[in-house]
Amino acid sequence: MEREHRIDIRVRYQETDGQGRVHHANYFTYFEMGRVEMLRAAGYDYGVLEDEGILLVVHKIECQYFLGAKYDDILTLVTKLKRITHARCEHEYEVLRGEELVAKGASTLACVDRSGQVRRMPEWMVLDD
Repeated sequence: MEREHRIDIRVRYQETDGQGRVHHANYFTYFEMGRVEMLRAAGYDYGVLEDEGILLVVHKIECQYFLGAKYDDILTLVTKLKRITHARCEHEYEVLRGEELVAKGASTLACVDRSGQVRRMPEWMVLDD
């Protein structure tokens, strides 16, 4: 699996707040889009993982904001896969508008089964280095 993936996101009007800026909560949605598209680019489908009883749930997530983005801006989301162990997956994110850093973040996902019990990551996903 690639360690870095990029997607472009055009800010939609409904993603903005009363000040005309992207509402802070939308960055977490962008991060999820990055994770899903990174997995898809590697030839995997999150829906298939769920069908197999492999659920990746957010354990921890954070975002730091530097610049406001507004309606119709084109943002580039860089998703970096930092580590996948037998129990969790760690990503870092950068949201760019051109060369400007708009926001950065990080997340840790835990692998659980349908009952919420921790389970091992599938071996093909583990990148512990």
